[in-house]
Amino acid sequence: MSDSLRELWLRGLAFNEAAPADVLIRLLDEAAGEAGSLMCRGRDLPDAVTDAALRHPTERIRRALAHNLHVDPARLAPLASDPSGIVRAYFAGGVRGRLVPRWVRPLPDDVLATFLTAQEAGEDGKVSESDIVGELWYSRRVPRSFPRDMAGHDDPVLRLHATYQWTSLTAAQRDALLDDPDHAVRKAAREAGWVLDPEAVEARLPSEGARNRVFLLATCALSAAVVEQCFAEGEVYPPARNRHVPAGAVARLARHPDVEIRRLVATRPDLGPEAAELRQDPDEDVRMRARLQLVIRTWAECEAVRSVVDHGPDCTCPITEPPDEPSSDWYAACALSEEPVLRRVAASWPHLPAELVGTLALDDDEEVRIRLACHHPLAPPHILLDVFVTRPAHRPHLLTLPAFPRTGWTHLIGHPDPEVRALAAADPGLPEPPLQDSDDAVRRAAAANPTLTPETLETLLADPRTAEGAAANPSLPVPRMHALLDHCLNAAATPPTAARRGNANASTGPSGPGTVVVRDEQ
Repeated sequence: MSDSLRELWLRGLAFNEAAPADVLIRLLDEAAGEAGSLMCRGRDLPDAVTDAALRHPTERIRRALAHNLHVDPARLAPLASDPSGIVRAYFAGGVRGRLVPRWVRPLPDDVLATFLTAQEAGEDGKVSESDIVGELWYSRRVPRSFPRDMAGHDDPVLRLHATYQWTSLTAAQRDALLDDPDHAVRKAAREAGWVLDPEAVEARLPSEGARNRVFLLATCALSAAVVEQCFAEGEVYPPARNRHVPAGAVARLARHPDVEIRRLVATRPDLGPEAAELRQDPDEDVRMRARLQLVIRTWAECEAVRSVVDHGPDCTCPITEPPDEPSSDWYAACALSEEPVLRRVAASWPHLPAELVGTLALDDDEEVRIRLACHHPLAPPHILLDVFVTRPAHRPHLLTLPAFPRTGWTHLIGHPDPEVRALAAADPGLPEPPLQDSDDAVRRAAAANPTLTPETLETLLADPRTAEGAAANPSLPVPRMHALLDHCLNAAATPPTAARRGNANASTGPSGPGTVVVRDEQ
């Protein structure tokens, strides 16, 4: 057996949706090489496999499991106190880089509490507690509501962490933390409070670097003097987004000669009479945003609208839940609005009732349907299919959705795009999967089509072009899965000379159930 076939079989078995737990657990063996790590990182797992990986003595397996975004994070809670600090850091940080999905499941509160209250960072000493907490805050796995939830927690360490997200707290929570019984919490609250003190912000700005200065101007309370300086220096873009600027500055920003500034201001809920002026603005985009402002009464509503109007139909920004959401009645009104942008806003809310989802699925506006497909769990399968075919930017995200259809693709088997053909090739309704397609991914998907017979699978398993797909085929009998594993794992544990003798004997011996027949590669 060639090493290439062995690796293909192992990789295919690792992602075989019908493979039972005892098959998948065998892939955790060291002899399975990278297949076990790929499996632990890249797919949902039965509970028994998750438990085996959590207890696995090899750090590499637990580290891969820590990056799994398919298993319920609550099942992975033991990783937050894993003996290895590296494993803890991987779990805290989640997946980074190009593999990060648009939406990730947040970590449960008890897991977050374990990370934030840890007194040590693992036995290996490779990272510190602060390193792990830093990974956590950058992971997008902390719900935006978490600091508010922790502000009244019994543990002062968690109340301390709540102070670090000062602007997300309510006024009552900030007052309580300023009067907290714990000295360290009171001190942290006093130090955090400067961001909402215009004079303190003004005093601090000169010492800040350029990047941090922009952040402060966009988020902190600003004094009239600071705002005046921004106007004088032409630095008005950050204050235009800032909800804490003085009322007089908002009117000036609404009449600013730069159209980009007027666009930013046009949806603010704190606009006065100048809102009517913006609805007559020379710029069409400003006029549209100002019309939307008529239904915006809170900053939560403003942010919901901005998340749509500031982005186009191919936006792949992270999908996160805001700390405050508009009311369900507001979203329902948006769904029935004559303004396409407001219907796009409604389509982006994952809790929109089913009857309104059905209405938006028929919307004439393409972006309404795109947002519905990407954001709502009840989006009809044909909408997800259409968006996958017409909008390649959204394909990685759509493939992660539980409702994404795996059937209904047969009419697309001749599509020029191989990504589309690959999904069609795996459709069980396809009479003849295209095993000879020119594209590797299409052939692999065709070989995994569950309609293929065991006899056909035997041929495909012996062909490097289709072996991985055939091993991933859910119709592959479980005894055959174990036979493949026997062959792969035993070969990995057998010295090369003995393996060659074994292969020679196997090539002349009888074949039957449980026997892997491998063609010689030319």
